[in-house]
Amino acid sequence: MNRSSHAYEGRTPRPEDERLPWTQNLAHGMQHVLSMYGGIIAPPLIIGTAAGLSSAEIGMLIASCLFVGGLATILQSVGLPFFGSQLPLVQGTSFASVATLVAIVGGGGGMPAVFGAVLGAALIGLLIAPFFARIVRFFPPVVTGVVITTIGISLIPVAARWAMGGTATADDYGSVGNIALAGGTLLIALVLSRVRVFGINRMAILLALVLGTLIAFIAGKTDFSAVGEGAVFAVPQPFAFGLPVFEISGIISMVIVVLVILTETTADMLAVGQITGSKVDSRRIADGLRADMLSSAVAPVFNTFTQSAFAQNVGLVAISGVKSRFVVATGGAILVVLGLLPVLGRVVATLPMAVLGGAGILLFGTVAASGIRTLSKVHYENNFNLLIVAASLAVGCIPVVAPDFFDQFPTWFSTIFHSGISSAAITAVVLNLLFNEIGRRRRHADTGTGDSHLRRG
Repeated sequence: MNRSSHAYEGRTPRPEDERLPWTQNLAHGMQHVLSMYGGIIAPPLIIGTAAGLSSAEIGMLIASCLFVGGLATILQSVGLPFFGSQLPLVQGTSFASVATLVAIVGGGGGMPAVFGAVLGAALIGLLIAPFFARIVRFFPPVVTGVVITTIGISLIPVAARWAMGGTATADDYGSVGNIALAGGTLLIALVLSRVRVFGINRMAILLALVLGTLIAFIAGKTDFSAVGEGAVFAVPQPFAFGLPVFEISGIISMVIVVLVILTETTADMLAVGQITGSKVDSRRIADGLRADMLSSAVAPVFNTFTQSAFAQNVGLVAISGVKSRFVVATGGAILVVLGLLPVLGRVVATLPMAVLGGAGILLFGTVAASGIRTLSKVHYENNFNLLIVAASLAVGCIPVVAPDFFDQFPTWFSTIFHSGISSAAITAVVLNLLFNEIGRRRRHADTGTGDSHLRRG
């Protein structure tokens, strides 16, 4: 049992500790897997292509990502002493590291240098995780609301690209057919979310993905012919690309990425805590971040990359209303099986990107709506909270609407601020410190009284 659960013994049971029948665990767990599948296979596709790997080698990377992502999800949701937040958080390969890892590949070090950079940076991240978790006191609702809202907003372009077809070089990218398929999937999910018989509303996303895929098959936009090609069972081979090569420049670059990942995972833990109504303190965040970094350190052994919490699954928790961490752990077990059974992975891979896009629009929009709900509870009169929200949201949206905005800045700076989530988080924390924390102390010192209304932010 994770030490964090001891604090709750003898008290009201935590929402995330709910145990559902195994059939519901399986169905909702598969729903989590399907909603994040496109995101978890994208990094190995991009990095493998940049490294000039063969199709078989890229397939190995994908299987490894599924396998390690599943183990990381189980660790995060079930937990061990000092490792795992015990929250319904799905872990997977972080997209934040893609640009840096592609640059390392381009530097001539190949995959061994990539895995060395990931391993070195993850070990450093494991050391600093407990200290990083202590900043949770600087995340009042005015900050968490901004960050959660930005998480949703920053994911909308991902859903849009999926809805257009996923691959920009494809002939039908952005076609009316793809967008209509995405719109149909979205409509099905919305309708089913209103059907409360047999718990259909709690599986609306899963059913929409299945029905959307069926429509795509009838329309000739997907086929299952490739499912039978390749091995049925395969265990990820450790160090399949050779032993890691540790290059200082690569490790330093990845440490910056790790700081971004720690920020995003912290934001995701705070977001899911808001959605489930669970207490998320600095100790719980430290346990979650340690699980994040331990998984990232183990990942290169099995030929994959840094791990982080998936924000899209936070949206799924909000939409489905299923708060059980054991459902997410079941999803992790499914990912492990997919990593060991490439044939099942090929079945899931038949999901058209446009169908995933339709579901993603609803999922990511729900995350943003959860942030707006948090911001609605913030007190805005006679303080600077409105300025904090305005500036932080605007800065967080810059990388979303203008991805090349920070390209001329130093690499370490652009790596951090290229993520709208980390941009918004850093801006909101700094402004809250300046206007609310430091400002309140100065006013308290000058007047001898506290400004209690500022504490509500």
